Amino acid sequence: MLKSLLEVCGRYLILMRKVFSRPDRMSVFWRQLLVETEKLGMNSIAIVAIISIFIGAVIALQASFNLESPFIPKMYVGYMTRETMVLEFSSTMVALILAGKIGSNIASEIGSMRITEQIDAMEIMGVNSANYLILPKIVAATVFNPFLMLLSFIVGLFGGWLIVSLTGIITVSQYFDGLQLEFKPHYIIYSMVKMAAFSFVITSVSSFFGYHAYGGSLDVGRSSTRAIVACCVIILITNLVLTQLLL
Repeated sequence: MLKSLLEVCGRYLILMRKVFSRPDRMSVFWRQLLVETEKLGMNSIAIVAIISIFIGAVIALQASFNLESPFIPKMYVGYMTRETMVLEFSSTMVALILAGKIGSNIASEIGSMRITEQIDAMEIMGVNSANYLILPKIVAATVFNPFLMLLSFIVGLFGGWLIVSLTGIITVSQYFDGLQLEFKPHYIIYSMVKMAAFSFVITSVSSFFGYHAYGGSLDVGRSSTRAIVACCVIILITNLVLTQLLL
């Protein structure tokens, strides 16, 4: 098992060496970058916003129900909503969601090109297929997805405000007092750095499994499944490491 793991890591590093070479034509790279930014980033805005607004509302409700002691100020509902969203949900949980959405998309797209011999045709024509197909995806997701983290954070806080306004579990002023309580801007930077790292993991690992897919359509499906599982495991490990280093 260790030998197989080392072999996979070696093949991944070799692929990344091919990916991070200078593009043959920068104009083509920039055009592909815009396409991938829309496909991998902007098309994920809706699902991230929908999930975040409901999670923010649920966190506020749960915090309110668990703060029954009269000695604990109700403004801590807003504080707990903010801290939960910024420290974990808007980065780690959103990244796991994106691993399922864009990770499977990348693995199946590149895997389909592999089994239909489109990648082999590029190599025959002298095109660095890894650089052409994978680098725009990595750059687009790594640059754009931290802004998805910010969107998730803001929408989640809005969801908390919405449920507070509709149910009256606490006053709106108490909720906003909690949002401002001991706010640390460093946490925003921390979460954006985590999201950038997670995005690199999602795009590069999914591309690796798709690029090395062989066989038929069933094998492409298996490669997509393996890519999602690997991305989720690596994201959790990366989260642990970055939390230890940055906090």
